[in-house]
This record gives sequence, C-alpha cells and structure tokens, in this order.
Amino acid sequence: MHAYRSHTCAALTAANVGETVRLSGWVHRVRDHGGVLFIDLRDHFGVTQVLCDGDSAAFAELEKVRSEWCIRIDGTVKARDPELVNPKLPTGEIEVYVRELEVLGAADELPLMVFGDQEYPEETRLRYRYLDLRREAMQQNMTLRSDVVASMRRRMWDQGFREYQSPIITASSPEGARDFLVPSRLHPGKFYALPQAPQQFKQLIMVSGFDKYFQIAPCFRDEDPRADRSPTDFYQLDLEMSFVEQQDVFDTIQPVLTGVFEEFGGGRKVDQDWPQISYKDAALWYGTDKPDLRNPIKMQVVSDHFRDSGFAIFAKLLEQEGTEIRAIPAPTGGSRKFCDRMNAFAQKEGLPGMGYIFWRDQGEGMEAAGPLAKNIGPERTEAIRQQLGLGVGDAAFFLGGKPKAFEKVAGKARDVIGEELGLTEKDRFAFAWIVDFPIYEQDEETGAIDFEHNPFSMPQGGMEALQGNPLDVRGYQYDLACNGYELVSGAIRNHKPEIMLKAFELAGYGEDEVKSRFGALFNAFHYGAPPHGGCAAGIDRIVMLLADEANIREVMMFPMNQRAEDLMMDAPSDPTSDQLMELGLRIIPQD
Repeated sequence: MHAYRSHTCAALTAANVGETVRLSGWVHRVRDHGGVLFIDLRDHFGVTQVLCDGDSAAFAELEKVRSEWCIRIDGTVKARDPELVNPKLPTGEIEVYVRELEVLGAADELPLMVFGDQEYPEETRLRYRYLDLRREAMQQNMTLRSDVVASMRRRMWDQGFREYQSPIITASSPEGARDFLVPSRLHPGKFYALPQAPQQFKQLIMVSGFDKYFQIAPCFRDEDPRADRSPTDFYQLDLEMSFVEQQDVFDTIQPVLTGVFEEFGGGRKVDQDWPQISYKDAALWYGTDKPDLRNPIKMQVVSDHFRDSGFAIFAKLLEQEGTEIRAIPAPTGGSRKFCDRMNAFAQKEGLPGMGYIFWRDQGEGMEAAGPLAKNIGPERTEAIRQQLGLGVGDAAFFLGGKPKAFEKVAGKARDVIGEELGLTEKDRFAFAWIVDFPIYEQDEETGAIDFEHNPFSMPQGGMEALQGNPLDVRGYQYDLACNGYELVSGAIRNHKPEIMLKAFELAGYGEDEVKSRFGALFNAFHYGAPPHGGCAAGIDRIVMLLADEANIREVMMFPMNQRAEDLMMDAPSDPTSDQLMELGLRIIPQD
C-alpha cells in the first residue's frame, strides 16, 4: 500500500465496502458521541467520514487530534445505515472505521477556522493565507482559476496560436502606470523595470515574422488598489496577430471568451451577440466606457426641453458653452419615495441633488409630478416623457453641466436604479465592444494636448487624420466590457515610423524622446513591419466574474492587501546594509 493513501477523500463509494484503505488529509471537524469519535477527514478532493471507538487500538491517539491536524488513517470501509446516508457527499454512503493512525503534522491553536462560514478580517486572512486557502470556497476559486487558464490555452492553440514568453526584467516603458524598478548590481546607478505588459515585445515578435503569438503573461504595475485591481501584479491572456484588421481580432477572441464563460459560467446565459458601441455613445448612454448591458436603461440628452424653460438652474446652465442636460429613465420608479432616495444618492456622491419627474395616474388621466414638472410646465414634460418612452408608474432623473463633470455619477445612478428597480438581469454575461476611442485629450487649464489612451494605436485615417484637430482623432483601439467590468483592451498598432513620430509630436514628444523611450520598436518599424494588432484579457477579472466574487483578491492565490503589503511574507521589507552597498544605493528617510 502507498505510504500515505490508497484513495483520496472523495473516492470511496459503496463499491468499496469491506476494503482496507489508507487515507491522508486534514481533520475538518471532530464530533464526540460518547465513546465513539467521528471525524470528517478532508483533502483537496473532498471529505470522508471516519470513526473510531474504544475497541480500536487507535482510539486513544485519535482522541488527541484537533481541527486542521494533518493525519493518516488505515481502516475498513463500512456502509452507513440507510437513514444516515449523506446525499450531499460523494462519499456519503460509507464511512471508514479507523484501525491505525499516524499524525503527519499537528496544528497549534488556529487564528482562523477552516470549517464553517465565519467571516474574518482581511488582515487575518492574508497573514494566514495558507489556512484561508484550505477553505472550501477558496479551494473552488483557485481550482476554477487554474481550469480557466488551461481552457484558454487549449482554445488559443486550437486557433493556430503558439505560446511565446517575453522577458520579466526589461527597460522602463511609460504605459500609463508606475513601473516597479529593479536596481542593477552590474551597472550601478541603473535600473531595470518589471514589465507593465508585454506590449513592445509582442509587437516586436510580429516584426520578427511570427504570425500569431499568445502568452499567459504576468504584468507588474505600481498602482493604487481597487476591488477589481491588484496593486502590484496581475495576469492576462496576451495575444497579437499580423496582417489583421480590428474585426479579425474581435473574431479571434470572441469564441475563446464565449467558450470559457459557457464552460465555467455555471449555466448562466452568455450573450452571443456582442454589440460595437462607440466610446462617445457609451459615455452618453451609460456614463462609462465599461457599461453593464444587463441593465436596459439608456440615458438621453434632453437639453432642448430645458432651454429657456422655467427651471432657472438648467436654463442658465445651458447658456454656458459645452453644457447639456441628460435624463436617466427609470421604468417602474414612479414614486416620490424612490425619487427622494435617488436624490439623496446624488448628494452622497457630492452633487447638490438630482432633479426628477414621475408620472402617476390621477383617475382622470396621467399626471407628471415633482418640482421639475411644475417648473417647466405640462407641454415640455410631455415631450420629455414621449422622448424617453415612459408612462404611468415611471420616472426620470436629470443631471446637467459639462458631461465630464457628471458622467461618472450619472453612470453610478444608472446602475443603482437598475439594481433597485429589479431591471438589471441577473444570471447573465452581457458583452460589448467599446470602439473609436479618442487618442488625445486636452488639459482644460493649460490647453496642452496629451494622449488620452494607448499611444501605440493606429489613428483612424492614418497620417491624414493627424493633420487636423487632434481632439477629433479616433484610434483603432477597443475594450471589451462585461457586466460593468473591462475585461479586454487592445488595438490595431501604429506600425509606421512616420505616423508614430507625428502622433507623438502632437502630444508634445519630440523625435529624440520617442527614440529614447521606444527605441527598439521605432527602429524595428524601419525594417518591414507588418500591419498587426491584438489585445489582452484580464484573467483575474474574468475569474472574479465566473466565481461571482466582488473582490479580485478572492481569486488570487497570494494577493497583497490594500496597502500593497504581503502580510504573510512580510513584504516589502527593509534591505540589509550589505545589499544596499552592493547595489550602490542609499535610502534617504522621508519626513
């Protein structure tokens, strides 16, 4: 017999009754029934109930074991009495009578319990992550993550891609976040960087003549943490293709992700039709470039109904350049109580409030109610209702000003309205491509032009597009949104050196700076670079959605905390004096 086990703790069934078996695992739960000990023995695969009484030579030793001791038992498989069968367990028809016991690893008093559903502070969970990971939900999440990655790899190979690895230690490259710098011992005073993404390398792979590339790539960014973002590192399905247009990339990644969500989505509906929505329309309709399309609400511009109206706040606002009024329809939200609640929501978000109109049945017909309705009159109110397609029992909320100032709050309000009114469809994965991103933005105070999005994207219209107003230039850049999260980002790349120089020139970067920052890529484009494009899908966020978790740390094996600290490994840590001396570094204390 094997030194530790003949079966896993999920393998035994009624067919094994009478056999002598050996199991190893952790003591999940101990129950003392007056001279008879019952133990749920757990391993990665499942749970088996083992028991022991005073007739067994192992009884005295088994009395000493406690939760999370790691033990090996030898025993005989017995059938449970029919009334004691547990249909929830694969091993629920049997139990194992213990005849011999070996303690493989005793456990001290536990800082957190593995058995049960107790909630523990995140600090405790991360400090003792190896115990936290023993919990059933965490075992399932990590198994799901591994299976998702394996499925992605298979699906990419099936589409003719090969996996290539890019370097982990490289040069610093400004790509929208802070680099993690690594000091060089052999070149004192100089630093490597951990890659924010394999962006330049995957483009160089295309220039090198490899037609299709993918990688399960680690990425490192020194960012502020959020619930859906790690503050240090994350993994993405990274891919690049030569001789492709934007639609070719869409047609490549869609079956991969559709297949993954169908395989691991637990029966939830997976949308097959992925609409393509312009960045401009996404901001207008949803207040965000990562809309949750499970919510059917679309915002609309209603400025004309308030221009020169009796509602002075909006009327005066519209006299200013670049302002508008938007409406958020709220089907079934037509009660004063709900409207007041949403008004309070807006105030919590830092706005003075949110105007509203709701429509009710007064017996002799429909009536518009609320402060706005009284101020603008029945004719304008009716025009708004007709534009929004609303009726009795419905409401609409209004926000005004320069769109960039209120869009984010409007998007949040749309989400809250959809949730509270039960309009957002659960048990569904709704995807949308967001396209036509602006390449440039203008600083309102200085008037300076800079990149708003990926500087490596090919401008739509090429060099000709760069001769006009930079704020009108759109890129062949795209994101994939799902249920309110950005899952994929990518672009058709700017592969022509003259267009690359012009694009950076408009953002204030001279030729010397381009050559300094992106020298390898710029030089490579002078030697027959093919048209190419690709994208990257965030594995952590995908698994987070599939696992129905709200926090990305629930699907990462050893995540950092909100302060970018590894409490378990005590990182970041202080270097020794010898290490600093060897690297030629000195730490200057900060006040």
